[in-house]
Amino acid sequence: MSLIPEEDSSKCNPAAAGEGSAGMARLDGRVAIVTGAGRGIGRSVALLLASEGASVVVNDLGSAVDGSGADSGPAGEVVAEIAEAGGKAIANGADVSDHAAAENLVASAIEQFGRLDVLVNVAGILRDRMIFNMTEQEWDDVIRVHLKGTFNTTKFAASHWRSLREENAQNRIINFTSVSGLHGAPGQPNYAAAKMGIVGLTYSSAHALAKYGVTVNAISPGAATRMIASIPTERQRVRPDRDEWSPDNVAPIVAYLASERSGWITGRVVHSSGYEISLYSNPEPVSRLVGTGPWDADALAEQVERSFGPIVGR
Repeated sequence: MSLIPEEDSSKCNPAAAGEGSAGMARLDGRVAIVTGAGRGIGRSVALLLASEGASVVVNDLGSAVDGSGADSGPAGEVVAEIAEAGGKAIANGADVSDHAAAENLVASAIEQFGRLDVLVNVAGILRDRMIFNMTEQEWDDVIRVHLKGTFNTTKFAASHWRSLREENAQNRIINFTSVSGLHGAPGQPNYAAAKMGIVGLTYSSAHALAKYGVTVNAISPGAATRMIASIPTERQRVRPDRDEWSPDNVAPIVAYLASERSGWITGRVVHSSGYEISLYSNPEPVSRLVGTGPWDADALAEQVERSFGPIVGR
């Protein structure tokens, strides 16, 4: 994967272009579930979706960064903030890694608000360790929350939308991946694997659900959150002391993808970090060797080294 260069920010930034806020995608009448919405990026997303008119299910187990414990406080506080601003929201403390709990989460949105239009999968934990030091439990826990959790909620939202059989619907799934997977963070093998698994799930779901009016995309965020704060300073990709890295700056692209206006894009990874939004290219071959029959081992080695070596810097 590679990043596709963005246009000059003066052309893309409404403030720089002298445009008002009227161009922002509106979400009036739409219903969204946001997992991991009690803190960080999920909180910023929930608040913005609600301010744009969506009714929001604020899902958060309220656990620590490593997944331990539970606290209903963060989700409740976000709901209170939305209500104070005149929006509509309910709190939900389901553990998305629990299959039945995820089913109930989707059902609660439909029961409370009568419909479901948007699913945003943000929930996650960290158990960082080098591959040679990682325990089986550390591996399993991160895969369970990130990858299985995203599968669980996606499955039940998709099942609901499939039952409606509305090909022209404007339903949205917005997953969260990470540069840790896209670029291979050495100290996060479990997290990197989970986040790349989410990319594959995004691609698969985009193909499978298009006929039911569902687009599926993934966000690769960069922001100063408590998950970033748990990473040693020398390995952090963002500078948490700057407003540019507020999680609030990730929320606008999520709000756009949640809108009906975004129906043209599906099966893609979008990077949002600070004031930059970038589109990743989807994987495709960069060089091919096509033989006329079974390969001889020595001939293959020579051809691979000659053709692929310069591409990877050999």
